[in-house]
Amino acid sequence: MGARTTVSQGPGFAEFVILIALIISLVALAIDAMLPALPQIAADLGVTRINDSQYVISVFFAGMGLGQLFFGPLSDCIGRRPAIISGLLLFIGGCMLSIVAVDFEQMLLGRFLQGVGASGPRIVSIALVRDRYKGRQMARVMSFVMTVFILVPVFAPAVGQLVLLIADWRYIYLMFLCLSLVVGLWFWQRQPETLTRDKRIAFSLMQLAIDTRAILRIRAALGYTLTMGFLFGAFIGYLSSSQQIFQQQYQLHEMFPLYFGILASSIGCASLMNARLVMRFGMRRLSRLALQAICLLSFPFFVYAWVTDGHPQLVLLMLYLLPLFFCFGILFGNLNALAMEPLGHIAGLGSALVGSISTLISVIFGAIVADFYDNTVLPLVFGFAILGLAALWVMRWTEAGLAPEQPDSD
Repeated sequence: MGARTTVSQGPGFAEFVILIALIISLVALAIDAMLPALPQIAADLGVTRINDSQYVISVFFAGMGLGQLFFGPLSDCIGRRPAIISGLLLFIGGCMLSIVAVDFEQMLLGRFLQGVGASGPRIVSIALVRDRYKGRQMARVMSFVMTVFILVPVFAPAVGQLVLLIADWRYIYLMFLCLSLVVGLWFWQRQPETLTRDKRIAFSLMQLAIDTRAILRIRAALGYTLTMGFLFGAFIGYLSSSQQIFQQQYQLHEMFPLYFGILASSIGCASLMNARLVMRFGMRRLSRLALQAICLLSFPFFVYAWVTDGHPQLVLLMLYLLPLFFCFGILFGNLNALAMEPLGHIAGLGSALVGSISTLISVIFGAIVADFYDNTVLPLVFGFAILGLAALWVMRWTEAGLAPEQPDSD
């Protein structure tokens, strides 16, 4: 009990964990549950170029990237509750727009609003946990929450596929809308404000610009943020083209969620194992090893994929992607922690900037990788190889500029 603040009385531990887990998991569900629906959306809304359906994923990420810049400082100014509720309302509005969309552009506008709205609950809920708990209690809460967050991508495409078996793609957005309404009402009724007025920071564009410039001048923060941007660009390329690869190229149809879930579970296993691995190897060394492994896996497999005309055996493709995504699971948390390490004095804005910049960079490269999809896996594997190599180079540049005596504080 001593670890809990006395700001206000709220839900009990179990209820709080479930509520925060649902809020954070809304992002993963909104991305991955849409994947099986991309062909239906393209057909119903008259998309003539099949690769354009991938924008359903990348536009959502673009909204998230921009939204983080807004909601981070906003929550420090007006409080956690108004920021989270505002984000949920914007997400609901985006769902409604996508449900009634009469053309692809209108549907994408709805997706963009969903991404902006989802970024609020996603980033502010972490600050809310930090307000209410500290030390081991905070670590305990985040452990439970992230376990749920890891599991959602495993099952989300299956949820979307299940909806498509009984209704059309618009009902997936209706599911998002209903879930966000339930979570929003639950949050409104049960979770009080955790940021007292005396701790709020007045919003100032001038101060925002000064702090942003200060963050970008810190080599470690900038370097690891760029590393994330390059690396996760390849991952967004995979998310955007995975439906075409598994459902169309390999003709898996309704089995697509199973294969997607298996690969997602590899990321989840790595995330869960990371805490033990970090204690043995350290964040920097572990991240370097994971990046090197991505390159060493991707370049030879690209040659093999080239020899097989971009259509390697499915079992070999899975054997390539499973360890690859295990490396991504290692890198997800470590690179973010490394970027945030020197930003303790401005952690709120720092978190928003690191998340926003890395997401926007990854959206650009992810869209390029996915747009080159040509009914082969060559663009995807090449993207993993080249962007992995670029991320490794930027990481080496970053660490070359650190003071030799600076310890690896992980």
